[in-house]
Amino acid sequence: MAGERPRRGRQSQQGANARWVRSFALPLIVVLAAVGLSAVDIVKELDARAQKQNESAGKGTPVTTACAVPDGAQLVPDQGALFGVNLDLDSKALGEYARDLGRGPAVSVSFTGFPYTAQEKTDLQRAVSQIRVDGQMMLLTLEPMKGLDAVTSEAAEALAEDLAAFNADGVPVIVRFAHEMNGSWYPWSQQPARYITAFQTVAAAVHAHAPGSAMMWAPNYGGGYPFAGGRFEAEPGSVDFTALDTDADGALTLSDDPYAPYYPGDTAVDWVGMSLYHWGSAHPWGENELPEAGKFADQLTGNYSGANGDESRLPDFYQVYGGRHGKPIAIPETAAFFAPATGGETELAIKQAWWEQLFSPETAAQFPQVKMINWFEWDKNETEVGGRVNWTVTDTPQVREAFTAALPDWIHFASSGACASRSS
Repeated sequence: MAGERPRRGRQSQQGANARWVRSFALPLIVVLAAVGLSAVDIVKELDARAQKQNESAGKGTPVTTACAVPDGAQLVPDQGALFGVNLDLDSKALGEYARDLGRGPAVSVSFTGFPYTAQEKTDLQRAVSQIRVDGQMMLLTLEPMKGLDAVTSEAAEALAEDLAAFNADGVPVIVRFAHEMNGSWYPWSQQPARYITAFQTVAAAVHAHAPGSAMMWAPNYGGGYPFAGGRFEAEPGSVDFTALDTDADGALTLSDDPYAPYYPGDTAVDWVGMSLYHWGSAHPWGENELPEAGKFADQLTGNYSGANGDESRLPDFYQVYGGRHGKPIAIPETAAFFAPATGGETELAIKQAWWEQLFSPETAAQFPQVKMINWFEWDKNETEVGGRVNWTVTDTPQVREAFTAALPDWIHFASSGACASRSS
């Protein structure tokens, strides 16, 4: 967990002619398909008609290029992994980040409350517009801050309707519903039965009505489980406590499975995810320290035993959910801790040691089911350490140059041209 979770930031307005896509392009897709054109030919034909519309509207008028509606079941790359970003949009627009990176991220992370307000819906629409121009796919994290009882079938249906519109605009969406549910710090925490019901409610609506979207289940890494002392931890003697006591010894400890009681089932889940950060070597955090060799792989497989303690009793998350359940695995958030006001190792040394673990050929070979890696690109105050932490890799020129040079050829970025707004 990287401190307080960002909700939303500065996002660009939708293109002036996005209405053309909804009112003209989508019905035309049906007509062109009926006369036997392939998906590629359809996109080319729509692109040509968009160009004519642009010319008739006047030189310099932006027009949204038509895109094929994505298929949520085909968002997983056959080889390699999607590269994404969790970006502080108050500090940097997605287009600026793409320029810094030298290419558009395949995934852009957004957060919103759920059910969301009218303003939050507007923010999502703006995020979709920006992703359509400078990215490819949204990872939408839904946070039911009013609790799981607020996750009704009506709210799920309304969400699915909006997702279908986003998909029709050419932006696939992976919904990360109520992440870190095995923690003790959120209103949806440690309530396995209610959580599973809520997840399945949202998944049913998304799968039925937004075929260009998919569902992600993403618990917190189990080191430190059951995270005692949090506001929403399960109470001893409660039904939730009993369900979480997987070894039936009357206590919640690291010996209990921190993942399985919360799993909503293979039908509801399309992706699984786990956020893995390098916070330092040991609690309490706050020191600039190099990550231990093999730390990323050891945590993903439940084999970590090091400076922060012996966590080797944890299940092998990768094998259970990527192997046994056959799900693509995402690292929806990752970064390495650097506090500018603290001594110790340098920013470049720490972050480079971490991304070398993420992007090494050994990682690609050992974990072929890892299909998404998203960097947490924030420079922010972290309550866990009571000060500023710079998680970014594009703000410092020396770090940015080393990071972009280290990106391997098995990482996928945004496809260019097909869905971007443009001017003639």
